[in-house]
Parts: sequence; structure tokens; C-alpha cells
Amino acid sequence: MTSTPVLVMQNEPTGLYNTMVAPVINYRIKGILWYQGEANTGKPQEYHQLLPALISDWRNKWQQGPIPFLFVQLPNFMEVRYLPSESQWAELRFSQLKSLSVPNTAMAVTIDAGEWNDIHPLGKKVVGERLALAAQKLAYGNDKIVYSGPVFKSSVRDGDRIIIEFDHIGSGLVVKGGGELNQFAIAGADRKFVWAEARIEDNRVIVRSDEIKSPAFVRYAWADNPEGANLYNKEGLPASPFEAIIMK
Repeated sequence: MTSTPVLVMQNEPTGLYNTMVAPVINYRIKGILWYQGEANTGKPQEYHQLLPALISDWRNKWQQGPIPFLFVQLPNFMEVRYLPSESQWAELRFSQLKSLSVPNTAMAVTIDAGEWNDIHPLGKKVVGERLALAAQKLAYGNDKIVYSGPVFKSSVRDGDRIIIEFDHIGSGLVVKGGGELNQFAIAGADRKFVWAEARIEDNRVIVRSDEIKSPAFVRYAWADNPEGANLYNKEGLPASPFEAIIMK
């Protein structure tokens, strides 16, 4: 007796698209919400091409111009590491961050909303609230709202210090809960990262370490589960993880 193979459509090429997206293309929409990426963490750098391609394709399908596309950056997940390390989840988040270069997009940062042992976090409300803020801005034209947490803008080297500026600082940068900034790491040209001292000064972040005299790279919250990442704006929105090459 032989068994008949069972096809799971969600795992078949175009299965999800043909069953869940194609049937609604003839309807007018106000925007798109997208929360996905976990399955792509094995090849995170590809996502920088895949997500913009998806946005372009769906906008072409709906023929409504550059409709708002709001997406969720992957939350914290898996074991906490207590030393700076490489992370495919961090690389995937960075690819998502770079996709903000596509016009009329927004990203909900959820680096504080995940759980170490559940790939699907239980706290959906905070995700929805942050997407709603972005929707108020992009889809409904509320120009007075602060809809995003701090996003890396630029960095320069000043001796052994790194000076980092951010977009979307809102009413100002803060350390959530007070105390010291966590989860900043820097490296020289050898890319051997060490934890760094970091402080907020004039709505910029100043980073340094006695171990690195000529910093060449800086990272923030670069881990699968960057416990204690605490850079926010005063509106209570978390900063996006990032990696940057230091400009001289």
C-alpha cells in the first residue's frame, strides 16, 4: 500500500501569492502591511533585493501608484549572547532597514517585542500600534505624528570617538529606563568588535572604547537577541539596529 503525497500549497512556488494575493488585486487598497523575513535569515543579504522587488511588483499589480508599504523589522529571538558576535538575524534586520530607501515605505522596529523561545511573539499589540503610527503618516497624511524610532543617519570619527546622528529623533533621544546606553559595539579595521561606552549628547550618540584607538565600524543591537537595547526617542519608539562604516 502506498501513500499519496500531500501538497502543502504554502510551500509551493507562488502558492501563497496565488491563493492570498492575486484574488484581491482588483480591489482598491489604502496600503500594504508586511511582516515576514524569518525564513530568509539563512541568506539575509539577499533580502535587500527581494523586499524592494516585492514592493515594486505589488505596486505594479495594483496600479495605484506608490501605495504605502509598511513592514515590520524582525524582533529579538533566540539565546542572548553576552559578547559581540555575528548574527544572521541582525543582517536580515539590516537588509530590512536599507529597504527604507524605497519611497513611501515605513518600518516598525520590534527589537524589544520578541521572545527568545518563540519565533512568533505573543505581544502582537505593540506591533500593530507601531504599524498604525506609520499608517497615520503615510496613508492618512498626518504630518505632525512621530511614527518611527531613531534610524541611523551618519557617523564620523573624532579621534577615538564615533559621533552618530539619527533621523526620526522625535522630541529627543533617551535611554529607556535611565542608566547607560547598551548594545553599542565598535571595531577597528580588523572588524573585531568590542563593547563600547555610549552616551547621548545634543541628540547624537557618542561612542568609544579604550580598546579601539582608531574605530572603523560601529554596530547597535547587532545580535539575534540584543538584550537591553535601550536607545529610544522620547515618544517611546525604539531605535533600529544597524551597522556602519565610520567616515573619517
